Amino acid sequence: MSERTPPGMTRRSVLLALNVGLAGLVIGCSDRKDKAKPAEPAAPVTDQGGDASGLRPNVWVHVHPDGQVDIVCHRSEMGQGVRSSLPVLIADELGADMAKVRIVQGDGDTAYGDQNTDGSSSIRKIYDDMRRVGAAARMMLVSAAAKRWGVPEGECVARDHAVHHAASKRQLGFGELAIEASRLPVPEADKVALRPASELPRVFKPMPLLDGPAFVTGSAQFGADVKLPGMLTAVIARPPVVGGRVAKYDDKRALAVPGVKKVVKLPEPKPPWGFQPLGGVAVVAEHTWAALQGRDALDITWDHGENAAYDSARYRAQLSKTVHEPGEVIRKVGDVEAALKGAAKVVEAEYHVPHLPHAPMEPLACVAKVDGDRCEIWAPTQNPQAVQKEVARALGTTEDKITCHVTFLGGGFGRKSKADFCSEAALLARELGAPVRVQWTREDDFRHDYVNTVATTLLTAGLDKQGKIVAWRHRSAFPPIATTFGGPARAGAGELQQGVLDLALDVPNVSAETGEAKAHARIGWLRAVYNLFQAFSVGSFVDELAVARGVDPRELWLELVGPARKASLDELGIEKLSNYGQPLDQHPVDVGRLRGVIERVTAASRWSERQKDGRALGLAAHRSFLSYAAAVVSVVKKPQGKIGIDEVWIAFDAGTVVNPDRVRSQLEGAVIFGMSLALYGGITMKDGVIEQSNFAQGGRMVRISEAPRKTHVEIVESTLPPGGVGEPGVPPVAPAIANAVFALTGKRVRELPLSRSLAV
Repeated sequence: MSERTPPGMTRRSVLLALNVGLAGLVIGCSDRKDKAKPAEPAAPVTDQGGDASGLRPNVWVHVHPDGQVDIVCHRSEMGQGVRSSLPVLIADELGADMAKVRIVQGDGDTAYGDQNTDGSSSIRKIYDDMRRVGAAARMMLVSAAAKRWGVPEGECVARDHAVHHAASKRQLGFGELAIEASRLPVPEADKVALRPASELPRVFKPMPLLDGPAFVTGSAQFGADVKLPGMLTAVIARPPVVGGRVAKYDDKRALAVPGVKKVVKLPEPKPPWGFQPLGGVAVVAEHTWAALQGRDALDITWDHGENAAYDSARYRAQLSKTVHEPGEVIRKVGDVEAALKGAAKVVEAEYHVPHLPHAPMEPLACVAKVDGDRCEIWAPTQNPQAVQKEVARALGTTEDKITCHVTFLGGGFGRKSKADFCSEAALLARELGAPVRVQWTREDDFRHDYVNTVATTLLTAGLDKQGKIVAWRHRSAFPPIATTFGGPARAGAGELQQGVLDLALDVPNVSAETGEAKAHARIGWLRAVYNLFQAFSVGSFVDELAVARGVDPRELWLELVGPARKASLDELGIEKLSNYGQPLDQHPVDVGRLRGVIERVTAASRWSERQKDGRALGLAAHRSFLSYAAAVVSVVKKPQGKIGIDEVWIAFDAGTVVNPDRVRSQLEGAVIFGMSLALYGGITMKDGVIEQSNFAQGGRMVRISEAPRKTHVEIVESTLPPGGVGEPGVPPVAPAIANAVFALTGKRVRELPLSRSLAV
């Protein structure tokens, strides 16, 4: 619904008016008041020494005496299907019947470990840990049953929500064993035995989206849906320039708007900006409409601060100058400069990707309630522990005094892992002495984003007389995310690991360099982060080299990365690789897997027959978040000289895949997301102010009429450790589109979005 919809009309009321309904089982709800690690009084103990509330071997699993099993999902659901994956993985390891399982959304709590739903990490980082969670409960139930029957534990098996003894044909339901099992010691982590993967009945197979019915009927609770007694609504006029402040303001007209209760000047942040609110002036009212009208009536004079001179066009030229000069060497194999001087031919190209917006469908919203030194938060957050930390900092209290309830998220893409909007709500709730909902509008969302960084890349290759690539130099300049937290204005190994340092090249001389690039905006991570522009530049440059060599781009890709192998650090020319926080021995730089997705996607798209088929195809491939993706895109000419995308193929190797349906959906969504950024994404700034304020201006999504008529997804079957899923499908999309455009038109596009130089 529009933020200017009159009071009384809601998304839910519209659904009801349309008589929208869906029969079926709705599992889980995120509006529970209790934490999954119970905040209730200790459960009573039976006279036999068991817990009358049942078995709670850890903070994720609770087996009730009536047989119901609660399983906590401690990661945030934002459309990726994590609540339909992690709890099912635990349930399968436990042997539970999903019809008797209730999914509980975990509040912010360090007992869960890392809760940040970011970096495509929800499966890849905790796959074995979550299996152990279910296995520990299973072992205790089996042990309790064996003890009651007087039989060896090895003769008992847990499945279908019961423990079975095949020899005697006896069985006991989980509920019947819950209290007895609660008396037993919890197995130590290294003693927990996991089932063979073949015995997991649901995972690795098509599974339903468990929250689908709630999404369709409107019963799912998102951030703006939370309502508390006596709750007020606030909107905020924030400084248009990062680092700006309120010079003076007049609130007389705002206070005269019916329904406006108070106007509050928020604290000014101090650099580094981190996750602090931007400050500004809040209008608090009885409902959103009054708050918006009040904000429009404010008379504010801004002091824009030192970033008021920031201009995207001038900065673009500055970055270009930087990459044409030697930078700090982060990767070195052989002697690139000597090889380039002695090369028979040098090919060079410069690529540019602007700031990019997050623009999730659900704008930011947060409800806060302050009671003394305690604060309760309801938010669509990707990182509830960051909310606890930041709200505690803003209120001058400790994190244990902050409770964060996680609602469903209408998209996130990294924006909702920042907690600035939650601190705003907490500060206003304390000031007003009442619950306050802070609501961001779409315009707020664009103008005050943590934008993905702007980047310029210069790639240079030297070819010998036979056309073999003997030198590869990668120079880039972009403000790293670390600048938002006071870090250096130059990218290092941590940033270049995303698509530069982990790009294995069968080339004797390789270097990667970075130049200084000061930030003038809040830089944040967006879906796929640095991989977005690294993949665009590398994927485009490989295609350009193929044209310069007069060879097929697929063959050049395979030649460039070389034979199947696991690349060593020496070969990569680096001392270490942070590798997305995972051990390199478990997740090596595997050239065979990269070659595999290239070969699969080109076979599926009939790449070799493209000229005979009369098709203009573009190819790109990329390793990110420990997974491997390759894309082929077909482009066609449309009426009025426009370019359209009619078909896309994706081959994807993420190792072990828990929920293939959700992976397929993520990849199909990645195509749309990648197309949207490639064709239309772009944030520009003039006098320090973001010029775009809505989808149509700088971040609109691909519309139905523009979407491919067919997206083909091939998921590689594998038993290797799981890699990331949510982000890796995005990076190869933009370069594949640009390469297809060249194949169709002969025009090389080296700057995004394509709509600035093409009719699309």
